[in-house]
Amino acid sequence: MPTFASRPSTTAHVDVRSAPGAAPRAAEAIDDEVTCSADLVRVAGRLGIEASRPAAVCPADARELSKALFARLRAAEEGTSEYSYVRGTLIELNMALVRFAASRFGHRKEPVEDIVQVGTIGLIKAIDRFDLSFEVEFSTFALPTISGEIKRFFRDTGWMVHVPRRLQELRLTLAKTSDAMEQLLDRLPTPGELAAHLDLPEDEVREGLIASQAQSATSLDAPAPGSDHRNGGDALGDRVAQEEGAFETVLCLETLKPLIAALSERDRSILSLRFGAELTQAEIGRRLGISQMHVSRLLTRTLTGLRAELLAKG
Repeated sequence: MPTFASRPSTTAHVDVRSAPGAAPRAAEAIDDEVTCSADLVRVAGRLGIEASRPAAVCPADARELSKALFARLRAAEEGTSEYSYVRGTLIELNMALVRFAASRFGHRKEPVEDIVQVGTIGLIKAIDRFDLSFEVEFSTFALPTISGEIKRFFRDTGWMVHVPRRLQELRLTLAKTSDAMEQLLDRLPTPGELAAHLDLPEDEVREGLIASQAQSATSLDAPAPGSDHRNGGDALGDRVAQEEGAFETVLCLETLKPLIAALSERDRSILSLRFGAELTQAEIGRRLGISQMHVSRLLTRTLTGLRAELLAKG
């Protein structure tokens, strides 16, 4: 949030007063430059608003003061001290819009402070784009921008497992439709009923329902349902994890590859014939023109060396 430091104005101010008994008007407040808190208080005073603390101004007064400040913002040159101060004051005046938009996402697991920060980015974008010629209230213009920025944040960072945007949007459609149908049926609708209502293939609906589970994840160390974890009960991982029997075999084969590649061509051929072609030692001997006893000695030497190197690698 910008820091609004008061500093003396170097510009002469034109003192435009309302006629006695006349209602204050925003047009009278925009003739003076607004470069510090004293200028802001004077401009707000002409509108009948107390603005020593912009964040504490009530919503109705914030709307009126914002109109005057938007006129000054468009009149000021970007990069000047007035432009920076007015823009920062508009942000502070309208933070209530951000908090309102953030409250609609309070059911999410992200801290509210993070959501407010993202919403503030949306507010700044709305301030930079807004113009009084739009003839709509700033709040009407800004809220969709703020909410859109927050939704974009959740879409891009709020999923534990990234899924296509198509499925993210389908999840929202399914959630709204499911809530509406639950009220009518007095029970949760089936995937087939959702598909018929939305005129979608049932497989696509099931895909969207599965994708919705990717938005959050549960730790495998969390207590399993129905277990007393404080007294040594099962963790979720103890129930869903499975021993993969072939894992050790694959690990050993991958470790052996460079060791076998370092053997001589004859030793590799004997290993291939014995464990690949599954020939007996006598058949290997006849194929290579050596005795069965010699094949046995070569195999024993090769396997002993491989075993030793494998154990050395841990």
